[in-house]
Amino acid sequence: MAALAQPACSFTTVLGCLRPSPRSFSNIRVHPSRNLSTSMSLQSSEPVATKTDPPTDDDVLLQYVVLRRDLMDKWPLGSVVTQGCHASVSAIWSHKDDPHTLQYCSPDNIDSMHKVTLEVKGETQILNLSEKLLAAGIAHKLWIEQPENFPTCLATKPYPKSMVSPFFKKLKLC
Repeated sequence: MAALAQPACSFTTVLGCLRPSPRSFSNIRVHPSRNLSTSMSLQSSEPVATKTDPPTDDDVLLQYVVLRRDLMDKWPLGSVVTQGCHASVSAIWSHKDDPHTLQYCSPDNIDSMHKVTLEVKGETQILNLSEKLLAAGIAHKLWIEQPENFPTCLATKPYPKSMVSPFFKKLKLC
C-alpha cells in the first residue's frame, strides 16, 4: 500500500471534522499588551460548593458570559464578542485544574459545551454582579479592558447549572 502524502494545508479533514495538525499552532504568539496581570480577576479561594459529581442531564455544566449592553450600542459587534471571548478563556484557564472545568473541556464534552450569554445595562450593573458572585464564592473573571481600564464583561468558570443559575435569573438573554 502506498503511503499517503501530507496535505499542503495545516488542517486535515477527518470524518467531516476539521482537525488541526501540530504545526498549525507553531505560529501562535501572545500579544505583548495582553498580560494576565493587567486584567482584574475576581475569584474566591473558597468556592461556594465543591461538589464534583458529574451533573445529570437536568444539571448540565455551563459557563455564563455577561456582556454590557451599553457597549453593544457603541462598539462593533465583533469587538463586544471578543471581550466575552477574553473573559471566557481567562475564566477557564484560571481554573484549568478544577474538576468541573476538566469535565467541561474533556475530549468527550469539548464539542458540546454549554454557554449562556446574558447582558447587563452598564458598568455599575456588571460591577455589582461581580461583587455578588465574589461574596457567594462563585469563581469568575471580570474582564478589564486595557489600556482603558474599565470592565467590559464577566464569565464564570464552568459550573453545574443548579449551582449558579439563581445568580443570573434576573438578567436578559443577549
